[in-house]
Amino acid sequence: MLTYDYDLFVIGAGSGGVRAARVSAAYGARVAVAEEHRVGGTCVIRGCVPKKLLVYGSHFAEDLQDARRFGWKVPDCEFDWSALRDNVLAEVSRLEGLYTETLGNDKVEIIRERATVAGPHEVLLGSGQTITAGKILIATGAWPIVPHFPGAEHGITSNEVFHLDTFPKRVVIAGAGYIANEFAGIFHQFGAHVTLVNRTDVILRGYDEQIRDRLLQISMTKGIEFKFHVAFEKVDKQPDGSLLVHMTGHEPIPADMLLFATGRRPHTENLGLETADVALDAKGAIKVDDDNRSSCASIYAVGDVTNRVQLTPVAIREGQAFADTVFGNNPRRVDYGCIPSAVFSHPPMAGVGMTEAEARNKLGEVKVYTSDFRAMKNVLADRHERALYKLVVHPETDVVVGIHMIGPDAPEILQAAAIAVKARLTKAQFDDTVALHPSMAEELVLMR
Repeated sequence: MLTYDYDLFVIGAGSGGVRAARVSAAYGARVAVAEEHRVGGTCVIRGCVPKKLLVYGSHFAEDLQDARRFGWKVPDCEFDWSALRDNVLAEVSRLEGLYTETLGNDKVEIIRERATVAGPHEVLLGSGQTITAGKILIATGAWPIVPHFPGAEHGITSNEVFHLDTFPKRVVIAGAGYIANEFAGIFHQFGAHVTLVNRTDVILRGYDEQIRDRLLQISMTKGIEFKFHVAFEKVDKQPDGSLLVHMTGHEPIPADMLLFATGRRPHTENLGLETADVALDAKGAIKVDDDNRSSCASIYAVGDVTNRVQLTPVAIREGQAFADTVFGNNPRRVDYGCIPSAVFSHPPMAGVGMTEAEARNKLGEVKVYTSDFRAMKNVLADRHERALYKLVVHPETDVVVGIHMIGPDAPEILQAAAIAVKARLTKAQFDDTVALHPSMAEELVLMR
C-alpha cells in the first residue's frame, strides 16, 4: 500500500482551501496547506473584508452631513486616508492571525511558500522540496485581469488599492462590474472625482436591469462620470507623477490613479497542472465534476479557480462538501440555485433568484411587483435618493422566483428574504406576513 507525506495537500489558504483543510483534519486526515502570500486569501486580505471596511468609512461622508438635519452640530470634517488605510490593514492582519491560529488548532500544517503540482500525488515547493499526498486540492482563487495597451503598467488593481500611499483626487476606473461600481462609490464619497469607463453601455451585467439602471441614475446624480463605448489607447505618466489616460472617441483624462476592474481570471498559470493532465477550460479554469474532482482522479479544486460562482460563501461550501465527501464519509454536493449576491455600491443593491428578464425568458409572462420610495431617513435628511424593491412572481404558482432591491441596507434585508425565495414561498405568503413598521423591509410584504 502506498504511503504519502500527507493525506491531503491544499494549495492556497483562501476561504475554500482553509475550510477544506480544517474539516478534513477534523475527520482525522493529515493535512498541509501551502500559501505563498498571506493566509486568508482574496476575501480576507485583498477583497471583501477590507473593501467593506472602506465602504463603512465612505458612508460617514453623507452621515455627517445628514446629522445636521437631525439636530447634531457637526463641524466641517476632514478625511484622513492614511488613518483609515492603516486601521483597515491592521484589522486584516488581525484576521489573518485568527485564520492562522484556527488552522493550527485543527492541526493543519501551514507551509508559507509557493507550491505547484508535480504529478498526480506530488507537490513541488518553491524551496525545491517535493512532497507527496494522497489527495491534492487546488484552491488558488482568481487574479485581476489587466488589459494590454501602452502604459497599462501605470494602473493598479484591487490587489493594490488598499495600500495607496496618498489619496488620489482624480480616479479613473476601468470596468463596470461590481468591483468597479463599489470603488467608484467609495472614492467618490471620500472626495475624489471619479470617472468610470467601459467598452459597452451596460453596468453590472447579470443583475436586474431596472435595479442597475437606478444605480446608474443615482451615481450620475451624485457626480460620478460614466464614459461608455470607449477603449483604452495608452496611458502617459506625467512629470509630476499623475497620469494622462487616452481613450477612443474622447479627450484624454488626467488622473491620479487608474484602477483596473475588468474582471478576474482563475489563478492557474504556471501551477504545473499539465504534469497531472488536469484539464482546463477556455478561460483557464480547472474543470471539475459535481464532487469537485478534476480530470485527474487524485486532484480536486474548489473556489474561484473553478470559475463556477466567484463568491466567498460558495467557495466555503465547496470546501466543506469536498471534505465531507472525501474524508468524512458523508457525500455532499453544493446547490448552486438561488445564491444571493450584493453590490456594496452607494447605495447598495442586492438580489436573489431570477431577474425579470430571466423570468420572462424562462416562464413567459410573469407578475412583477415594485415599491419605489424614499427611505424615511432620506426624507428628513432632504435627500431625494429613492430605493427600489422588486418581486418577480411565477404567473401560475404565485411563487416568488426573484427579489431585487437597491437602497440603504439592501444586502442585510435580502439575506433574510433569500430564505423565502429558496423555500419557494408565494406572494400570498408575503402578503399574509404582518409588516414590521416603520422599516424599509416592510415594503417587501406591502406590494399589491
